[in-house]
Amino acid sequence: MRASIYHQFGEPSEVINEEETALPAPGFNQVRVKTILSPIHNHDLWTLRGTYGHKPTLPAIGGSEALGIIDAVGDGVKELSPGQRVVGSPIMGVWAEYFLAPAELLTVVPNTVSDELGAQLASMPFSALLLLEFLNAEAGQWIIQNAAGGAIGKTVSILAREQGVNTISLVRNSDNEKELTAQGIEHVVSTGNQDWQQRVHELTGGASISYALDSVGGAATEALTGLLGENGLLVSFGSMSGEPMHIPAADIAFKQITVKGFWQKKINQSMAVEKRKSMMAKLIGLAETGKLKLPVDAIYPMNDVKSALTASLQSSRKGKVLLRP
Repeated sequence: MRASIYHQFGEPSEVINEEETALPAPGFNQVRVKTILSPIHNHDLWTLRGTYGHKPTLPAIGGSEALGIIDAVGDGVKELSPGQRVVGSPIMGVWAEYFLAPAELLTVVPNTVSDELGAQLASMPFSALLLLEFLNAEAGQWIIQNAAGGAIGKTVSILAREQGVNTISLVRNSDNEKELTAQGIEHVVSTGNQDWQQRVHELTGGASISYALDSVGGAATEALTGLLGENGLLVSFGSMSGEPMHIPAADIAFKQITVKGFWQKKINQSMAVEKRKSMMAKLIGLAETGKLKLPVDAIYPMNDVKSALTASLQSSRKGKVLLRP
């Protein structure tokens, strides 16, 4: 089969190439899936650079989430069978014509959900569900989040609203603000406006902000910390800027702010299978009713993986970049 393989860590578009490799055989409780589509996530780029929490043994195949058709099942697999369309994450090495996955990490995707949306359900939206559970926010409380135009940010806003929790979604410019507002996301604020912090205070009506979700780092963290209220919780789950978090000591001390890290992979390791099924069923329901919209910027053939990786780094893109074998 053909696969996108890298033999060293470095800038993604420079170290990865499509190569020929052996077709894997499913072992006990494993499923082999013929890939349909796979998104390119920020953590996939960090993995290629060797800077992510998980560092694969080289050479390695890229990617961590994919949608495909079950091609073969190993011994011990009871609930899945060839021909079913499934999505799974986190599964390393999915940028290939076929990939292996533990059966418990795969979810059958109904025909009522498109390939483009189905291919994105198991990673970012799933993380959003876990994040809200991690926060344990109550109805009426406020959450503020940066990089809110991504799949996690959008899903957090949608799910929080269903629970009566308020969100402030920070984006980079007015175009992003209009885009999210058009998708039904409430309380979107562009940090490109000089008075954006005043706008946040107006939207909350002066109410205290209990939670801040940071996936940018650098000065963006400092801005979030400044807006958090007394005894607020700052959660870090990424650093799109590549910079250390800037956290003023005064805010931490005087407002008694708590800082925690969040990583889906750690939570996945101890998650019960039935809980995963229930959470994925909720996401599929949102997708079927049109409440969950995850736009696609472009779909690239896997033999042009270098261009796809370059495109995924563009700040102007309007959605995920996907790979198709």
